[in-house]
Amino acid sequence: MSAPPTSRLAGDAQSLTALRAKAAADPKAAVREAAKQFEALFMQELMKSMRAATLSSGMLENEGSKLGTEMLDQQLATQLTGMPGGLSDAITRQLERQMGVLSSGTAASAAAASVNPLAPARAPRIPDKSAAEFVQQHTQAAQAAEAATGIPAAFMIGQAAHESGWGRREIRHADGTPSHNLFGIKAGADWKGPVAETLTTEVVDGRAVKTVARFRAYASHAESFADYARLMKNSPRYQQVLAQAQDAGSFASGLQRAGYATDPAYADKLTRVINTTLRIQKAAG
Repeated sequence: MSAPPTSRLAGDAQSLTALRAKAAADPKAAVREAAKQFEALFMQELMKSMRAATLSSGMLENEGSKLGTEMLDQQLATQLTGMPGGLSDAITRQLERQMGVLSSGTAASAAAASVNPLAPARAPRIPDKSAAEFVQQHTQAAQAAEAATGIPAAFMIGQAAHESGWGRREIRHADGTPSHNLFGIKAGADWKGPVAETLTTEVVDGRAVKTVARFRAYASHAESFADYARLMKNSPRYQQVLAQAQDAGSFASGLQRAGYATDPAYADKLTRVINTTLRIQKAAG
């Protein structure tokens, strides 16, 4: 029977190659495995230090006994690794935050917290797999919108992700069918198309207020991107936004100043999601 991956890497640095391959195929599993390996190495060093501090050399101690002790320490360290609430859990959470890869439980908790528009701006919490799928799904429509407006496609995909919760909180009709409205564009008096009425949260005088609002509805997500492009290009309200779309922060701040959303932390939250989108695109090559 072969040794478990954690045990192999704890004693053999060549197993890093296998970990790299695993990271390419399953990033989330690779993060957990790397965290366990770090914990195993830490536990080995800890046990080695404890032995050095409590034991002295004896006449019966030799190279063979030292090797046996080291192998026993390695085995014990591996057995103690990966326990709930241990060091590997903390390392996993830190690596997930840095890589933008979260477990489904963490992503769900963060998605629920994001409903409150007054919550402090934090790093985006995104679904494990659906984030990359969301970016891929809407790239073509976003590129068409970029050609019409000059706004980078990644910025618009990031805004669609922020407004719809990476597609998980898309505005729906009363019967549950999707409106395909990814940007939260409301249906004003000049809108002649279909409408979806739903409960939403607005910030009024610093307070989050629930209200029923009318939103534009489309036949497809591509129509949503096209309508967003027309709004950005034709409305005088957003002309300055187009002129400041060189970087994510300027674009998001411009939208907030133009009154795109009532959330006072909108620019910070949107900037973080756009940067996550850019990282996903870079990883996809």
